[in-house]
Amino acid sequence: MATLELSVQDEVASAPARGNKFGFLFWVACGWLAIILSLAILAPVLPLQNPVDMDMLERRATFSSEHWLGTDGLGRDELARLIFGARVSLTVGLIAPMIGLVVGGALGLVAGYFRGRFETVVVGSMDVLLAFPPLIFALAVTAYLGQSVPNLTVILGVLGIPAFMRVARAATLTLARREFVIAAEALGASHARILLRELLPNVILPLLAFFLLGVAVTIVVEGALSFLGLGVPPPMPSWGSMIGEGRESLDAAPRLAFLPAAALFLTVLAFNLVGDTLRALTDPRQGTL
Repeated sequence: MATLELSVQDEVASAPARGNKFGFLFWVACGWLAIILSLAILAPVLPLQNPVDMDMLERRATFSSEHWLGTDGLGRDELARLIFGARVSLTVGLIAPMIGLVVGGALGLVAGYFRGRFETVVVGSMDVLLAFPPLIFALAVTAYLGQSVPNLTVILGVLGIPAFMRVARAATLTLARREFVIAAEALGASHARILLRELLPNVILPLLAFFLLGVAVTIVVEGALSFLGLGVPPPMPSWGSMIGEGRESLDAAPRLAFLPAAALFLTVLAFNLVGDTLRALTDPRQGTL
């Protein structure tokens, strides 16, 4: 009984420590992401002006009750363009890594488990894809298919497959010869059951942590492509295209480039903080799996 009471007391005492391991910045980052995602989702029903309506008499207007963040060089409401631009950046930033997560994760899981010739083919094909210059690939596909959010999402999703494949394969290699897998094989479990019931629940944790880091990278890449005019077509707002448009007004209204750049920076920083924290918690080298 005394031993049981001591174990319960140790468990209660360790609970706050486990709750504090995320840190203050982790929760601040989660709060920022919750705000940005909520604004992006609710943008069509919020009392915002049309982000593409122009008013040349209100070009570069300062903050006012009608335009809380002023207007851009074409008289469009800056607040509306920031929020609707978040929809584009987050849509591409979330969906593109999902493509890499599903395709690359499946390839890495199977390659790390079966090894042999299939692993050689998968790793070799991913090396070929990594060797191809991503900017040239994006230019070629965009020139052939045209500029649109779906095309940009598919391009960035395909480019992210090799990274997710390597993460999934590395995690699978560390687990494929563990005791629970050997026990499942000894009990006559099929390969499909071992992959789905034994390995996938453990591999998915580092993959999800890497997914958040991939979202941050994808948002930056989308912003860079939109800044160069290779992203979403105008007049659809995007943080990257807004930064590109704002650079023409740096002398008269630097806020037009600073506001979308700040939103992009804070969002990417938040995804990195959350992803790094979860990656540290799911690192198999620390015995957390």
